[in-house]
Amino acid sequence: MTDEWWLATLGRTVVWARLRVRDAGTAEVFDSDGNTLAYDSEDTARAALMDAEFVSFDGLDADDAQTRGFALDEVQPPHADSDEALRAKMFQALGERR
Repeated sequence: MTDEWWLATLGRTVVWARLRVRDAGTAEVFDSDGNTLAYDSEDTARAALMDAEFVSFDGLDADDAQTRGFALDEVQPPHADSDEALRAKMFQALGERR
């Protein structure tokens, strides 16, 4: 099982989503509402995230981040011991723009 973090921005807020690819090739997305959405494949899950205007955090460079209104060093994927605790961390308010 592998996890990837995806993000979208709403003004000065980062919205996180976790894409989890299972060994069997299926995938699930844990979204900012605390829902776990099941998909038949990793490609289908990625397409759903991109349709919702999310981008892969691992694929961002400094220019991509600046286009979205933040610096890469301002954000890190959330961490928690459980999905329940993680839900509260799926929105990240950014500081004032300089």
